[in-house]
Amino acid sequence: MSASERVIVVGGGLAGITAALDCADAGAEVTLVEVRRRLGGAAYSFQREGLEMDNGQHVFLRCCLAYRALLARLGSDHLVEVQPRLRIPVLKPGAPPYVLRRSSLPAPLQLAGALAHYPHLSPLQRLAATRATLALMLAGRFARFGAEERLDRLTLGQWLERHGQGEQALAALWDLIALPTLNVPAAEASLALGALVFRRGLLEQTGAGDIGFHRGTLSDIIAAPAARALRAAGVRVRLGWRAERVLRTAQGFELQGGGHGREEGEDVALAADAPAADALSADALIVAVPHTRAAGLLEEVLGDRARSFAAIGVSPIVNLHVVYDREVCGEPFAAGVGTPVQYLFDRTRAAGAPAGSQYLAVSLSGAAREMAMSVDALRELYLPALRELLPRSRKARVESFLVTREHAATFRAAPGVGVLRPAAQSALRG
Repeated sequence: MSASERVIVVGGGLAGITAALDCADAGAEVTLVEVRRRLGGAAYSFQREGLEMDNGQHVFLRCCLAYRALLARLGSDHLVEVQPRLRIPVLKPGAPPYVLRRSSLPAPLQLAGALAHYPHLSPLQRLAATRATLALMLAGRFARFGAEERLDRLTLGQWLERHGQGEQALAALWDLIALPTLNVPAAEASLALGALVFRRGLLEQTGAGDIGFHRGTLSDIIAAPAARALRAAGVRVRLGWRAERVLRTAQGFELQGGGHGREEGEDVALAADAPAADALSADALIVAVPHTRAAGLLEEVLGDRARSFAAIGVSPIVNLHVVYDREVCGEPFAAGVGTPVQYLFDRTRAAGAPAGSQYLAVSLSGAAREMAMSVDALRELYLPALRELLPRSRKARVESFLVTREHAATFRAAPGVGVLRPAAQSALRG
């Protein structure tokens, strides 16, 4: 990439920010356009009732090297922390808490002790789960040798059932990992993607699945540092600019769109009423937007291939933001079994909640049912569920109950998605 090459990056989320910085580091003249008036994509914060809340609870694993490298590039890696050793408190109504933790043994043996004593499965179920884990490790390895398309025809749940894992085992064990990572339950997830997740996160390296947390808000960790880093790298950023269509030209590409946006760093008051250019030209183009947007954006240049992106589907995430008048949970996070609560996180300090109160974020992945429920219905279902899991909450007063919803939080990781997902590089040069 030469210093004279012009590159347009469409999308100001994590992928777009990373691509823009990489291209600028390589010497290109880069313009990034983003339809929102902020950077960060689906990872953002907002103010409500005096608290700085993230739209959803985002965690990562030690093996997420690209994301951790981006935070280091942005200079915000000091605002995240990774567990020294995987530790997941598991809560079940009417049962004592159990901590699922790894040992220091080499993978995949680091979880053997945790499985051997896991109280939410019978001894025979634990033995069957251990055998299924070893078989899944082999299936994941076969995927690297040309079998991935075959694995993508089955659901992870179908494969696990063939290896002795019934509905109870799926709900009590496998969905603890499948739901938050794939955003669909194991019964609906592609076996190819499920095998990849378990292999990369748990079965190849001892510490790969250790969980990373954001100690600050997403705005502090991503949006604001990204704006500074892009500016320092010489990237021109246009916020509030909607890309509509990509055209091929003799010189490269033309990106049609526009809006009443502003360039990052400009005075908002001066730029708000000035429509931005309705076309931008470049030698190369990077599209870093959700597949549903990319389908229409690239239809002119990729035809049927672009239209096929729409068949990938989407999967929602719903987050409940519950503020109590006192501390009700002593863990930084916990998983739920036998309850509609999937995962809960203590966000009290990060959000700036008043002393003595506690703010819990309840993250619900694959939440098609919850997407259709009203706030009152969610409150009626989940507050009693939380009282079952957290005895101290039974005497606490709920100060606030808010709901955030992301209809298209991720692509739908169902069987058959492998052949539909686009590669990082298209058939078009540039």
